[in-house]
Amino acid sequence: MTTQLHKTLHEEMHFFGGKDVDLCMNCGTCTVICPLARDEGGTFPRRIIRLIQTGQKRLLVKSLDPWLCYYCGDCSENCPRQANPAETMMASRRYLTSQYDWTGLARLFYKSALMEILAIVLVGLFVTGLFVWFHGPMVLTLPVQLNTFAPVKWVELGDWIMAGTLSFFLLTNAARMVWNTLDGKQMFGISPLIYFKAVPVFFDHMFTQRRSRQCGSTRSRSFWLKHLLLVSGYLSMLVLVLILLRWFQTDRIYPIYNPQRLWGYYATLALLYPTGAFLISRWRRKEPIHFFSEASDWIFLVMLFLTALTGIMVSLARVNGFPMTTYVIYVIHLSIAVPMLVVEVPFSKWSHLLYRPLAMYLVSVKKAAAAVSLKTQPEAATA
Repeated sequence: MTTQLHKTLHEEMHFFGGKDVDLCMNCGTCTVICPLARDEGGTFPRRIIRLIQTGQKRLLVKSLDPWLCYYCGDCSENCPRQANPAETMMASRRYLTSQYDWTGLARLFYKSALMEILAIVLVGLFVTGLFVWFHGPMVLTLPVQLNTFAPVKWVELGDWIMAGTLSFFLLTNAARMVWNTLDGKQMFGISPLIYFKAVPVFFDHMFTQRRSRQCGSTRSRSFWLKHLLLVSGYLSMLVLVLILLRWFQTDRIYPIYNPQRLWGYYATLALLYPTGAFLISRWRRKEPIHFFSEASDWIFLVMLFLTALTGIMVSLARVNGFPMTTYVIYVIHLSIAVPMLVVEVPFSKWSHLLYRPLAMYLVSVKKAAAAVSLKTQPEAATA
């Protein structure tokens, strides 16, 4: 089998943040220092860097190794050439995201922050326009009647349309990831039972991200706790908005200890604290994982932070009896939240919430299939 080499692959990787890949001399220090590489029996980051340097695009797109890295930064700290292998692994994840996406939008947004911001602004203006033209009566007497201004049944319908749209793009891109990784022949040659048995692996890594705790430094464990808190807040907010909106968006003022308010406040704080901490860390650039930041990293975090902040502001304005303020902030909140979900989730950094656990699932499937193959080969030879 011949391998087509792409001579400009390492140059193209510069657009995705892998600017120091040419400095690597493939000494292997990064792989030796990485406990996750040892656990998986792999050779990342070394192998990924080598694939980029030699222009082996097909093998890079097929590889799951970039998703097995949790970007603790230990490899970059110990690199004798300051080649920043951790940042190259991050760049390879951005690159793979652009390869999975069949629309080309992910590639466009990663290579042009201006286009990503423009897409966010356009979607936000569209949402604002819907409220300008189709909002309900603005009742300025107390209590605040948010559901008169923005009827919950129509907001709920919009939420489901939005969720269906972004799920379509995200899931079709995920299907391309599976196809690229397993290839058609290998995919259909694996027993359906193997696919089924590996499903718990997917949900385990989606909800816990527990492998990041195996990274060697204490700061990695702190990052894991913040990330776990962030995921819990994000999933809580999705449940409240997509499933329990009629219970969550209400004009009735519940006491502060009511589960509706407590859950909403928890989701908000679980989003605000980690995103705020990550933004401050990126600004100070004290942690190895935040020495280098691409525009997409900042955009995603800022959008998520503002979504949570405006959400809690809506609740406080409503509870304290400020009708006009509630309506205005509500429109601003949705004009931030909707583009954050529609643009960032399927086409930008947040898509790793699906791709990383899916990678762990595929690793489990491939290991199980290889074990079955080894077990049946001796039987076939003696038959």
